[in-house]
Amino acid sequence: MTTKRRIAVRAALVLALVAGTPGCVSRSPGPQLIAVPAPVPVSELSGVTLQVGDQKGGTEALLRAAGALTNLPYKIAFSTFTSGPPQIEALTAGKIDFALTGNTPPVFGAAANSKTRVVSVWDGAESGEQILVRTNSPIASVPDLKGKAILVAKGSAAHANVLEHLADTGLKPKDVRLVFLQPADALSAFANGQGDAWVIWEPYTSQATLTLKVRNIGTAENGYQFGSASVRALTDPKRNAALGDLLVRLRRAAQWARENPSEWAKKYAKAVGLDIKIAELAQSHLLRLPVPLDDKVVAAEQRLADLFAAADQIPEAPQFVKWVDRRFNGVLAASGTQ
Repeated sequence: MTTKRRIAVRAALVLALVAGTPGCVSRSPGPQLIAVPAPVPVSELSGVTLQVGDQKGGTEALLRAAGALTNLPYKIAFSTFTSGPPQIEALTAGKIDFALTGNTPPVFGAAANSKTRVVSVWDGAESGEQILVRTNSPIASVPDLKGKAILVAKGSAAHANVLEHLADTGLKPKDVRLVFLQPADALSAFANGQGDAWVIWEPYTSQATLTLKVRNIGTAENGYQFGSASVRALTDPKRNAALGDLLVRLRRAAQWARENPSEWAKKYAKAVGLDIKIAELAQSHLLRLPVPLDDKVVAAEQRLADLFAAADQIPEAPQFVKWVDRRFNGVLAASGTQ
């Protein structure tokens, strides 16, 4: 065997050993960068219909309550979804252009190589995302959850909440029993004595607080909510311009909600069919604070990606920054809504 041949064989063996070594994490190259289209004045957007994903009592309700849908230079068609993950799927399929979700759907979307980008962020939802136990439970803090049954919606912000708290206390997912249930089912189960803890978000947190005997042992660390756009919309000059305008309207609507909490709670309660007291408490925990889409936000999401990968909930941790597009940071800052 020639010297060159021996070197090539050794190199191949080394690569094979590295690829097969436990603990080595492979990373996909990620999506390609998207060029920002040339600016289009809003006066030329009359023929555009922006397809916007929504959840009951969410984007449309907030925009209408704040009067932010008046004098639109384009049209908006809202589509209602049950939760964030199907909205990310719809964005990837090009069925919608934009959607607001919690902190976890964009992570799972990135792990699935979704054709989406995170384009805006809000903070201040963490106080409504809690780990609840019954008032008479011997569980005093997160370490006491070892060996206990925890009700949680799989792949949700609540799932991220419990994984972060477990990691902070040196526990692993295998040290507890995660029982995956959607919120309505988990509420019924917890009310009937099933599970030792329930990890949940608003408005279920407030519903449990006001109707059940519970207490909180762990508020979420990551309170971000994200606006995601489809690659199709971001590469189309007119849709891209409409998205920039919509983001400004959303930020101003959120400011209106913070400044008019009682009025917003009434309209929110009507939109989702909730008791007004539950609605008021729930919305007091959803501040929708404007923050820039910066490295701090990306790092917080990367931690979630790493935790979900370590828990075998996604095949590998994506480099979350590659699914982030900061093109609208300047627009939002200039409008005074960031």
